[in-house]
Amino acid sequence: MDFTTNDIDKLKRLFGCIDNTSLGTTDTPQTIAALCDASVAMQGGAQGIPHVASVCVYPPFVEQAKQRLSGTGIRVASVAGAFPSGKLPLELKYHEIRYVVEHGADEVDMVIDRGRFLAEGPDAVYDEVVHCRHACGAATLKVILETCDLPSSDAIYQASMAALEASADFIKTSTGKGLQGATPEAAEAMLRALSDFHKKSVKKVGFKAAGGISTAHDALFYYNLFEKYLPGEHISNEVFRIGASRLTKRIFELLT
Repeated sequence: MDFTTNDIDKLKRLFGCIDNTSLGTTDTPQTIAALCDASVAMQGGAQGIPHVASVCVYPPFVEQAKQRLSGTGIRVASVAGAFPSGKLPLELKYHEIRYVVEHGADEVDMVIDRGRFLAEGPDAVYDEVVHCRHACGAATLKVILETCDLPSSDAIYQASMAALEASADFIKTSTGKGLQGATPEAAEAMLRALSDFHKKSVKKVGFKAAGGISTAHDALFYYNLFEKYLPGEHISNEVFRIGASRLTKRIFELLT
């Protein structure tokens, strides 16, 4: 695919919205150190490429990542709250979130209990997110819907709105561990909810696309979709994120 000058400008802004992620079952202190170092190295130069928004890791690596990234401006994110199933009593979800925050996480990516939502409706999502929001304190809370487990666009919209009303800072498509990652249909349902929420709230909440986004073309699609549903919103990592692993290096190489 050929990229226009406008595309390249968008990719440069988008690069600063990436959560550079490693959530592998074989992650080690060595691989996390390499992830952090690569995240720091992929910025600047004559092209003025910004650093990624965050590095996202499992809870045991939060303290290491925090120390490794000190002074770089790159935030540390951690999955918590029974990722990726969401199947844990709220009290235990609360304690896992408190653990990562106390060990240095600036951001928490939690996933809703989809079974509870399907059984009890949007109030279940609201209740869960309220508890997790309290556990986060000042840390940013991203709420993963795992949209492949939700039966319809209407269900995705309802779950999105419940999370937004419970004070999520971001709503996120997928864990990257489900049967399917981000899809245009799911993203549109979430962005419709976000647009409706912004019309009645002064709080600006963000959108994160994650799961299977591995090309610059994919990333630009979600960037442009965000612009479609929230026209006039200045796109920054405060309102837009992309969860990525392979994508980060690919965009960096394209920009350089």
